[in-house]
Amino acid sequence: GDQTFLHRIHIENGENFIDADGVVPGPVLNQFSMDEHESYFRIATTSRMMRLAEEPPQGLSQLQNNVYILNMDLDIVARLENIAPGESIHSARFMENLCYLVTFRKVDPFFVIDLSDSYSPQILGELKVTGYSDYLHLYDENHVIGVGKETISAELGDFSWYQGVKISLFDVTNMSEPRELAKYEIGDRGTDSPVLSEHKAFLFEKEKNLLVIPVSVADINESRYPNGVPPYVSGEIVWQGAYVFTISLTLEEKIMLRGTITHVENGVNAQDNSCHIKRMLYIEEVLYTISENKIKINSLSDLSEIKELKLNE
Repeated sequence: GDQTFLHRIHIENGENFIDADGVVPGPVLNQFSMDEHESYFRIATTSRMMRLAEEPPQGLSQLQNNVYILNMDLDIVARLENIAPGESIHSARFMENLCYLVTFRKVDPFFVIDLSDSYSPQILGELKVTGYSDYLHLYDENHVIGVGKETISAELGDFSWYQGVKISLFDVTNMSEPRELAKYEIGDRGTDSPVLSEHKAFLFEKEKNLLVIPVSVADINESRYPNGVPPYVSGEIVWQGAYVFTISLTLEEKIMLRGTITHVENGVNAQDNSCHIKRMLYIEEVLYTISENKIKINSLSDLSEIKELKLNE
């Protein structure tokens, strides 16, 4: 299906009642594509639009992105359709009267959409940067963190080659002119992070200026490419662990690497999944990193190791 069916369920005294049903064109990406605000339900989808071609094959399909606003009866009261035709949504985030949307195919448009009039949503601003964000996190009301991949446009063809993992800090103070305030790229093509598909792997605490993400770092042996590394070459995974950043608007370097922590040690293969840090958390001034094999405890101030607990002995 190229539709999403919606049901509003009323729960009272242990019983469930379906109060309303609705449907919108196109599937959703994840839970961040949906939101409720002041009795309106907002949803972002990517649908296929059939285009009539003059020559066979007739009926070429093209991706298009949409934002729909529905009332309590789940009737569509407003629609913003055909956003970035030919691209698909990589991430979405709603915040009260705003929607942030990232689409991607060749370049990454970051859209700021005004939802303050539930009957007339408007695209306020658009920023085109290289790469894309798979996860958007609200830093504050005027700034958004994006985590995804850097990209290099293919010379031939309407696509781009994914490169390393990229963290972006977007400034949306002027909603009609969003800016990329800062970016930080990790590794070569083949580098990956669980954050791109699982937001629970993302650790951010604004009060502590703390941002931590787990990363598998790929490295390309550049000596094999004396004429330069082609954008389609992937590296080997050589390291996995947590990248710990200081992130602050007041710093000159707004995304600054504080250090790294790994559970891959003593000649263990970096591709061994049991050593891969999956989650991080902090308690007061201590950072905990967790893999299948162990829990490591490090000081937040200088990342010095306090203790480790082996889980599989």
